[in-house]
Amino acid sequence: MVMEVSSVDFEVFGKVQGCNFTKVAKENAERLGITGWIKNNKTGTVGGRLQGPKSSVDQMVKWLSEEGSPGCQIERCQLSNQQAIIRPDYPKFTVKF
Repeated sequence: MVMEVSSVDFEVFGKVQGCNFTKVAKENAERLGITGWIKNNKTGTVGGRLQGPKSSVDQMVKWLSEEGSPGCQIERCQLSNQQAIIRPDYPKFTVKF
């Protein structure tokens, strides 16, 4: 049985900087076994890429869309480049600066 690995790029809009969003997202991603990266964008959004088992990626997208870190206010989470991949491109989940 081959596990489906999913890859998706995301950008979260709203008040998502200055509220530990990237740090809490990293902890969540690691807990879910997701690799990829996240960073604060100069435009005030948070963006990145998630890769991992489709069910875990779906859970993480839900967190990015609805929950987020304490004190943040998510307007929306925009997804792009959603695709099934053979294996993740990243060894772990990192916060980029």
